[in-house]
Amino acid sequence: MFKRILIAEDQETQNISLQKTLAELGTEKPEYVYYCDDALTWIKNAVKAERPYDLLITDLYFEEDHNQQKIDGGVELIKAAKEVQPNLKTLVFSGENRPAVIDMLFKEMHIDGYVRKARHDSQNLRLAISAIHNHKKYISPDLKQARKENNSHDFTDLDIAIIAQLVDGTPQKNIPYYLQENNIKPSGLSSIEKRLNLMKEVLGFSKTSSLLLIARISG
Repeated sequence: MFKRILIAEDQETQNISLQKTLAELGTEKPEYVYYCDDALTWIKNAVKAERPYDLLITDLYFEEDHNQQKIDGGVELIKAAKEVQPNLKTLVFSGENRPAVIDMLFKEMHIDGYVRKARHDSQNLRLAISAIHNHKKYISPDLKQARKENNSHDFTDLDIAIIAQLVDGTPQKNIPYYLQENNIKPSGLSSIEKRLNLMKEVLGFSKTSSLLLIARISG
């Protein structure tokens, strides 16, 4: 079983529940933090000390408080952590249940497991950790069924290019020039608008700014 586990979770009750589940699995006492910035610092220090973590368990969303953070969510944390330690196993434990968001985490961030915070999540956490330890992917059964029943959005190279440009600050009207220069088709402004509207519809977003979550994943 994993020897060194880091938990990034800002809700104390969930943090305690995670630690209890890990203890029942016979893992050594995990370390935990409430902030993403702290999690990344601990990961960096662990790598520097040649005692890297085996598994990172993180939520996706963290509440803001008086401690300002450079990293404000689990998506950015996973991305930054993998830049420091590319082989770090990652398990997301979150209330997010939109198939398209979860698919993007597996496809673009290469996470190893996803467990939704819900009834029976302790059991699913045990199964997820065991599966990941055995080099397998894991997703909660209810989410797996939801993915079959819903048409998850298939993010194309065009979609990823569009949202990557948006997060870089490129005005939407200038994105066609980037697409043309990189031979990405279709490159027309109307096509860009259609893809953005489709992504927002599938993901349940009402504003383009909400796509920044996906943009962070793809960026």
